[in-house]
Amino acid sequence: MAAPSAAMRKKLQRKFRLRGFTLKVDALEEAAAFLDRFPDAEDDALDLLLDELDKEPLKSSILDRDAVRRVVSLLVEAEEAVDAASPAATSARSALRVVDSFVVPRFHYDPIKKVFYEHTGRLSIHGEAGDKAALYRDRYQVLLQRLARDKYFSRPAFETVMTESDSCEITSIQSLIGCTGRRWIMGVISQLEERQFYLEDLTGAVPIDLANAISLKPLPCFFVENTVIVAEGELLLNGIFQVNTCGFPPLEDREASLSLLMGLDFFGGGVIPTEETLRLSSLENKAVNDMFVILSDVWLDNPETMEKLGVVLDGYESVEVVPSLFVLMGNFCSQPCNLAFNSFEELRLQFGKLGEMIAARTRLKEHSRFLFIPGPDDAGPSKALPRCALPKYLIEELQKHIPNAIFVSNPCRFDTKALRCIII
Repeated sequence: MAAPSAAMRKKLQRKFRLRGFTLKVDALEEAAAFLDRFPDAEDDALDLLLDELDKEPLKSSILDRDAVRRVVSLLVEAEEAVDAASPAATSARSALRVVDSFVVPRFHYDPIKKVFYEHTGRLSIHGEAGDKAALYRDRYQVLLQRLARDKYFSRPAFETVMTESDSCEITSIQSLIGCTGRRWIMGVISQLEERQFYLEDLTGAVPIDLANAISLKPLPCFFVENTVIVAEGELLLNGIFQVNTCGFPPLEDREASLSLLMGLDFFGGGVIPTEETLRLSSLENKAVNDMFVILSDVWLDNPETMEKLGVVLDGYESVEVVPSLFVLMGNFCSQPCNLAFNSFEELRLQFGKLGEMIAARTRLKEHSRFLFIPGPDDAGPSKALPRCALPKYLIEELQKHIPNAIFVSNPCRFDTKALRCIII
């Protein structure tokens, strides 16, 4: 296989970067070899390859040879690959990317440098003693850095004359000692002593009196323990912080967050450049008839459930535009798949029957994707969330009929066009 030219390398890297992908050297060579098959339709073939890669449940946005070759093999085997690569066909395709909970990027906030760092080490399956405290600490840090950007809670860059009522700067709980007058604090509601609520931050804790507190919102808010709130009040002589007003930290627009955190992939679907975001938004606006179908408690061992599921599939098979995505959620068995369950072989065959049922609807098999998410009582190592995908033993028969079915964790994330969703 001849090495791709410098112009081809540059073109491939630019196109893949616009879709949020990074190519390794061997993956770039594989993509270039695929384009050599279509000298008269390189651009269309490249768009088709990228659209198919968007549909794959990739574990990383950094592509290697195996990831590209898997998609290339499917395209080469198609008898009408060139016709399918037309712009009209590619624009109608649904770009679906699914993110498993176990591969979601993890970030830590550095309050000193005020930047996020991605965790690059290996994560342990079992938590340690300090992980629970770290969870609340990290959550507090993320909210505090966002609050510091809010115009009502940040100190002006230039000294201006501000009255006490205009100042909403957050004071740490440790700094309340010796302070008089009205102050704003942010902390976690906890009950360190029986029948006495406290507000905790990273510097200390202070008992609070919520008897006369009112909500920041026009409608009343519902606060529980371990909730992070912003409170305005005064520290009394007896050491109790009397809360006058309290509420949740203010929200921040998604566009504002993305502009400040540019280049960081918190969602896990890859960083999407502005040009690609505009293209996906345009596709979403045009797909007025596109739809997702979400079904829960699909009991494969219940004849009535399977009969009704067949009616549902028949209905969508006959519509003008079939749904682009079916989400089938557990439990997939009417009985808990625990240690007392001894019908795994039968459940495996029932998954195979479900595959036959879907494959019998030709339009759904060709134009729809099927996403399977385990329920709380499905087979797996634990009932704790997140739950890993269904065991391979159970789904092998189904995959023979629906090779492109996707099996992921619970919860999971997916994005299609400009829409991003979390399913649990």
